[in-house]
Amino acid sequence: MSDVSRLSPTSRLQLLVLSNGHGEDIIAVRILQELLQLANPPDIYALPLVGEGRAYQNLNIPLIGAVRTMPSGGFIYMDGRQLARDVRGGLLQLTWSQIQAMRRWVSSQQKLGNKQAILAVGDIVPLLFAFISGANYAFVGTAKSEYYVRDEVGLLPRKSKAARWENFSGSIYHPWERWLMSRRRCRAVFPRDGLTTQILQNWSIPAFDVGNPMMDGLQPKVSPQLFYMANARYQEMDRPLVITLLPGSRAPEAYNNWQVIMTAVSALMASFQERDSFLPNSGTVVFVGAIAPSLDLTTLAETVESQGWQTHLDLPLPFPDADALIFKQRNAHLVLTQQSYNECLHWGDVAIAMAGTATEQFIGLGKPAIAIPGEGPQYTPAFAEAQSRLLGLSLILVEQPVQVAQVVRSLFTNPDTLHIIRENGVRRMGKPGAARRIADCLVEKLGI
Repeated sequence: MSDVSRLSPTSRLQLLVLSNGHGEDIIAVRILQELLQLANPPDIYALPLVGEGRAYQNLNIPLIGAVRTMPSGGFIYMDGRQLARDVRGGLLQLTWSQIQAMRRWVSSQQKLGNKQAILAVGDIVPLLFAFISGANYAFVGTAKSEYYVRDEVGLLPRKSKAARWENFSGSIYHPWERWLMSRRRCRAVFPRDGLTTQILQNWSIPAFDVGNPMMDGLQPKVSPQLFYMANARYQEMDRPLVITLLPGSRAPEAYNNWQVIMTAVSALMASFQERDSFLPNSGTVVFVGAIAPSLDLTTLAETVESQGWQTHLDLPLPFPDADALIFKQRNAHLVLTQQSYNECLHWGDVAIAMAGTATEQFIGLGKPAIAIPGEGPQYTPAFAEAQSRLLGLSLILVEQPVQVAQVVRSLFTNPDTLHIIRENGVRRMGKPGAARRIADCLVEKLGI
């Protein structure tokens, strides 16, 4: 915890960043990295409302208040039982201490004569914190999108009467949220897509369509184009089909998801035994598993080997991970990597997904993903259904893993569908560079 009372008066803006989740921390840090490259960057502090804020600590940004990981891990909105666990774990006391820490920070900056502002990243919780701080603020809305309730044509059909509550006032953002975003001290709002921006602007909210920082920082070390240096057209036909596997990052859920994904892989392998017209001329398939560093590769490898895969050394791709685990079965390879996440996203032609952010990023690159709802606490049937509305036809839901093979066949025998999916994914997730565009806008709106 930094002692802001020892700071000397400065002409630079004092910026406090509030976020409420690991993914939100990462998005905030991407924006902060752009701000720090300015000729006269602000002095930056952070208050992660959920978790320990390791992303800020890795950037040497001081934290101004208490941090703690709650039992739910931040998924309190998906299950009332998770919220109850967090309350028993001290959520209310933690929240009150964080409000007090924020007020102390603002007060100390005012006493020193410093100009201060708040950058809230996430949902209504950091937005509400920013409002009660008394300082000017900006809001990066990561949790809500109009695509949950509508597309460019109109409202989506919904089976549940309770679903009407999501859009009862004409927007996915409720009146009290729009009220917080329309205050004079709210200088800028950055929704996650153009459709949401357009709707919010109907209420004179200072909303700016600059893209989604989730699509930043995904450049691979090895570009897919470097696979084929000459005779590119022929080699594109001869290259392997690459299928990305996204089991999520939270244990033990990710281990359960991996078992489901491997069942889907086995069904795919069975379908490949006969010569399929949608396979490349090589007839080779490579499965690449994007595994979070927090997970145990040995546990995942045991599941792979139980499905008949054998350890192998060579891989028909220039994979930039010397520690990757490689397996082979007939004409297919399977790779587990904890160091080449971006390559897994860029190389894949299609994903089998049971993840949140990773699925959205894969689709944002213009590719289709097939989702299998799990048992949670994150990737539940309700979460997957909501994500399918957010991502539209780019995300195909199946009830059973054995259905994945049929969907893959359908996708790669319909090139027109793949073209529409490509355009849809980019439109819904935005183009790279959003963090820099947000930083440039903050310079103007917050007076950095």
